[in-house]
Amino acid sequence: MIHHVSLGTNDVERARRFYDAVLPVVGMMPMTSTGEGLAYGSGTFHFSVQPPIDGKPATVGNGTHIAFAVEERDMVDRFYSTALANGGVGDGEPGLRPEYDAHYYGAFVRDPDGHKLEAVTYSAK
Repeated sequence: MIHHVSLGTNDVERARRFYDAVLPVVGMMPMTSTGEGLAYGSGTFHFSVQPPIDGKPATVGNGTHIAFAVEERDMVDRFYSTALANGGVGDGEPGLRPEYDAHYYGAFVRDPDGHKLEAVTYSAK
């Protein structure tokens, strides 16, 4: 079981505007917020965004992405449109991905720092 995932940012305020809008769509609620970083949670899973602790600029992991499981396709659609409306960049419009599974419905975006995020469901609704 994964307890938490952290992503680096070079601009906490820009990240806050993006994640405060996008993460509630997938059920992650703001927990704490400081100039040092942001924390969101759902149950026992936590997601944080902060400048790297080593003081170097945040960079994007090539080939890395985080997928948020959602209940319905409408949530995937809202995740995508909310992300784009709040500084994200599309990296795969909402839709079926039959190459993964006949019911795999997902969308991919890049956050303002370039991290790849996904919302996905297997629901037919």
